[in-house]
Amino acid sequence: MRKIIKDIAILKPDDKEANEQVKISEESNTGKTRKLYIESYGCQMNFSDSEIVASIMSEHGFDTTSEVDNADVVLLNTCAIRDNAEQRVRNRLRNLNHIKNKKPGMVVGVLGCMAERLKKRLLEEEQMVDIVAGPDSYRDLPQLVLQADEGQEAVNVFLSRDETYADIAPVRLNSNGVTAFISIMRGCDNMCSFCVVPFTRGRERSRDPYSIVKEAQDLFDKGYREVTLLGQNVDSYLWSSNPDVISLLGEKKAVKKGADLTGVDIVDFAGLLEKVALVSPDLRIRFSTSHPKDITEDVLHTMAKYENICKYIHLPVQSGNSRVLDAMNRGYTRERYLEIVASIRRILGEECGISSDMIAGFCTETDEEHQDTLTLMKEVKYDFSYMFYYSERPNTPAAKKMDDDVPLEAKKKRLQEIIALQQKLSLERNQQDVGKVHKVLVEGFSKRSDDYLKGRNTANKMVIFPKKHYKKGDYVNVMVKECSAATLIGDPV
Repeated sequence: MRKIIKDIAILKPDDKEANEQVKISEESNTGKTRKLYIESYGCQMNFSDSEIVASIMSEHGFDTTSEVDNADVVLLNTCAIRDNAEQRVRNRLRNLNHIKNKKPGMVVGVLGCMAERLKKRLLEEEQMVDIVAGPDSYRDLPQLVLQADEGQEAVNVFLSRDETYADIAPVRLNSNGVTAFISIMRGCDNMCSFCVVPFTRGRERSRDPYSIVKEAQDLFDKGYREVTLLGQNVDSYLWSSNPDVISLLGEKKAVKKGADLTGVDIVDFAGLLEKVALVSPDLRIRFSTSHPKDITEDVLHTMAKYENICKYIHLPVQSGNSRVLDAMNRGYTRERYLEIVASIRRILGEECGISSDMIAGFCTETDEEHQDTLTLMKEVKYDFSYMFYYSERPNTPAAKKMDDDVPLEAKKKRLQEIIALQQKLSLERNQQDVGKVHKVLVEGFSKRSDDYLKGRNTANKMVIFPKKHYKKGDYVNVMVKECSAATLIGDPV
C-alpha cells in the first residue's frame, strides 16, 4: 500500500497527462476500404471533436487504426492554447512527412484550433500538410480528402454561427465503456485577453437540449455510467425553440423589452443539468468548464437536488488579483470570485470538489499581485489545479495591446510557488477524506497493479482499492484509509 502511495504524484504543469494529453484512434475493422488514424492533442473538447470526425469518416468508407503506418489518412486534431503545444504538433508533422515520403499516397491533415489559426500557412508556405480543416468544417472532411487525393488544395477554416454537430452520433475513441463526453455547445464569446479560443472556435452557440438528452440516454443504454457535459463556458448555455429570442435572453433584455415568450421553450444550463440527471439516477453527470462570471445559484441548487450530479466544479480563477483579472478581461473581481466559492460551500458543502486554472506571470503582474494568487489559493483550498506560466498567443488582445514584460525566470519562479502550494493544499483536502466512505464508479484497473481498481468519487478524486469481485462500471463504497496529494486509497465496505 505504501509503495502505491509513493508512486503516485500530483499532476504538475510539465506532466503530459495534465496538460499535453495525446490520444490516438483505436483499431476498428468493419471491412471498410480505407484506414483513418487520428491523433488528438489538448483539451477534452478536442477529444470529443475527434469522435465526431471518426463518425463522419466512418460513413464515408473509413475504419480507424491505431498504427500510423497503416493509415491512408492521418489527421492531427490540434490545440493552439500555448506555444509549446503548437511546436509539438510541428515536430510531429515533420516526422509524418518522413513516413509520407515512403508512402506517397498517404494524406496528412491538420484539424482544430491550430488549423484555424495558421490556415494556409501549413498548406502552402511550409507545405507540411494536404488538408487544413477548422473546428466547424468537419462535415466537409470527406470532400477535402477527395480533393487531396486528386492533388488539389484542401482547406476549409470558415467559422459557423450555428454548427453544433447535434445530429452526429460520435464514435467513442479510447473509450473505457464507462465514461463519455457530450458536447453541449461550441465557441466562446468571453474574449479573455490571453485566450485564442474565440478566434479559433468562433462565436458561442448552444446545442438542442433534446439531442443532448437523447445522446445521454443512448450512452446509458449501452452501459455507460457517467457523462461529462462539455463547453468552453457551460454556464452560458442557453437554448430556445425560437432562435430569435436568444440574443435578447443572452443579454438579459427579454423581460425588460417586454418580449412575449409565451409558448417559447427556453433551457438554460440549470435546466439542461436537470434534464440529463433525469435520464437515470445511475448515470453520473459532470460538466466542464464553468466561468465565474456566469455560474448561478440555480446551477448550484440543481446540483444539490440530484445525487447523480457530481459535487465538483472546475472554476478557473487565473489570478487572485483584481487588477490582473481586469487586464485579463475575466469579468469578475477577487472579491466576487470568493463570494461564488462561499455560495458553493454553503449550498453544496465543504466536501464539494473545486479545481482551478492558474496563470503565473501575466502581462504587468507584479510580485505583490502574484502573492494575491497565493493567498486566494489558501482561502479557497482547491482540491487540485492546472497551472501554467503565461505564454503569449498571436492575435489575442493581450498580444496586440500589452507587453509580455514579466521575465521568464520570474514566471517560472512564481509558477513553482503555485505548484508547491497546490501540492500542500491537495494533500490537506485529501486528508480530510481519510476515514470516510466514498461512492466510487469503477473505471478500470489501477495503472500500478491489476490487483487494484480505480475510479472517482463525486468530487472527482481518484480512488484506488483492491479489486476483489468488483468490475468496471460498478458503483463501490470505499472506506478511505490513506492518501497522497493526488489519490485516495482504501478498501471496499
